[in-house]
Amino acid sequence: MKKDDCIFCKIANGEIPSGTIYEDELFRVILDLGPATRGHALILPKDHASDLYELPEETAAGAMKVAKQIALKMKEKLHCDGLNLVQNNGEAAGQTVKHFHLHLIPRYEGDGQEILWNPGSATKEELDEVRKELTE
Repeated sequence: MKKDDCIFCKIANGEIPSGTIYEDELFRVILDLGPATRGHALILPKDHASDLYELPEETAAGAMKVAKQIALKMKEKLHCDGLNLVQNNGEAAGQTVKHFHLHLIPRYEGDGQEILWNPGSATKEELDEVRKELTE
């Protein structure tokens, strides 16, 4: 279901022109207008879900299938050295558009991007506590 005031719904459903590189009945993949690297693309479901928490499981699975297909094409055609899949949920995680989307960011040696996080540390007790919370 499309949401009338959502910019990504309008793009995904073809109401706003975009640099489309792939489209099927469920998804549109577009080039990001503010790319982190050459070939940075977004997978947009045509049906609205604000984030991963609202996304139907079938759509989540479909997004990963499309991601694999586009990633292989990027490796073949753009000759990237690696690839980041990035998906943000909520403002605290950097989500700026409230429509689920998955970033495919081709990576090139020396591209200057730092998309990784700074590893922290945790005690065995902290890890055990979190594991217990998540498995109860």
